[in-house]
Amino acid sequence: MLHKLSILFTALILICSCKNEPKSELKEEKSPVVKQVSNENWQVLFDGETTNGWRLYGKESLSGWKVVDGLLYNSGAGSDHGGDIVSKDEYEDFELLVEWKIDKESNSGIFSHVNESAGDAIYVSGPEYQLLDDVGWPSKLDPSQYTGANYAMNAPVGGEVKPLNEFNTSRIIVQDSHVEHWLNGVKVVEYELWSDEWKNNIENSKWKDHPKYGIFNKGNIGFQDHGGQTVFKSIKIRDLTDYGIPIFNQIDLEGWKIHGTEKWYVENSELICESGPDEEYGYLATTKKYKNFVLRLKFKQEADGNSGVFFRSSLDGTKISGWQVEVAPRDFDTGGIYESYGRGWLYQIPDDKENVLKEGEWNDMQIKVIDNRVMVWLNNELMTDLTDDKIGEATGVVALQIHSGGGIKIRWKDLYIKEL
Repeated sequence: MLHKLSILFTALILICSCKNEPKSELKEEKSPVVKQVSNENWQVLFDGETTNGWRLYGKESLSGWKVVDGLLYNSGAGSDHGGDIVSKDEYEDFELLVEWKIDKESNSGIFSHVNESAGDAIYVSGPEYQLLDDVGWPSKLDPSQYTGANYAMNAPVGGEVKPLNEFNTSRIIVQDSHVEHWLNGVKVVEYELWSDEWKNNIENSKWKDHPKYGIFNKGNIGFQDHGGQTVFKSIKIRDLTDYGIPIFNQIDLEGWKIHGTEKWYVENSELICESGPDEEYGYLATTKKYKNFVLRLKFKQEADGNSGVFFRSSLDGTKISGWQVEVAPRDFDTGGIYESYGRGWLYQIPDDKENVLKEGEWNDMQIKVIDNRVMVWLNNELMTDLTDDKIGEATGVVALQIHSGGGIKIRWKDLYIKEL
């Protein structure tokens, strides 16, 4: 009798276990990318009542799109067609959450890192998270053209789109060049911006004819008005950008060492370098050495402007050995890479990028050095992407330069470094 009861009890356990198994093989994952970020600090991009915070791509106003019963409708293909819209704010690293539904045979998309200087269309700069009527689309598409894809670059894997009358939830995470696309709780795409795979995908896609596609490290969020109807709600974003730590305290030169007789001083919380009476080379170097890092800074050239930012370098007096990200007047390769007391120019920027420099104004520069690779952005535009084994072997200080010859004055501020 006990034996029969034991068999019956075991069978009941197995039956209950089977009923609790998931019906689908799709399992919701958790992204390790944002695990260190709290659930606070969300910015609402759509308030359910207005289109405040948005404008048409390339314009200062918005038309065609409308808000009805708390929902945001694109203009579709009718006579009131407005066009693609972008956020008024720009974002670098972020997490974006969007709820949406789409009509039969309709097509839309969500763009990131959009920059209008790239051209007259939203897609020539910003990578796209594809939105589509996957089931009802009338023709067969490439796998990288279905919902959740990094459009024409990376195909989605494992996601399911809900029926047309139901809202889907899309999530885009961008952090430290790592990008994730999520669809209804499932991660469907994962890629690295500017990686070898990324470059290869561009060369084998329509984007090879758009030289500014995906080169910006921050930009607007965009929504596509491609024809057909797409409805959005609950759009929110949070900033994940990590600047690291300040290496200039806005008070004095603590943490830095002066090399040479040129002038380095603090004025109005800004770091000033200025030619002295000797009119020789001068350097201000960190007392700490750095290997892999992201360095952010701003500079304004008040006079001449011939300077530079050295990395993984060493100094003996005013003799510096290492690599320089050029800071110079226009037409002299600001953002290029020069090897001091070595091979000279390793990379000079194309002539058509010389106008990226804002003479007499504040410029943003970001330098990413990881192993044997150096990437430089000037005013958000990628100027240099260099791989060099000799650079990869080195470790050293960060240093700012005053070039010889006199007449130089440059202001620096907002210097941050994040070690990788």
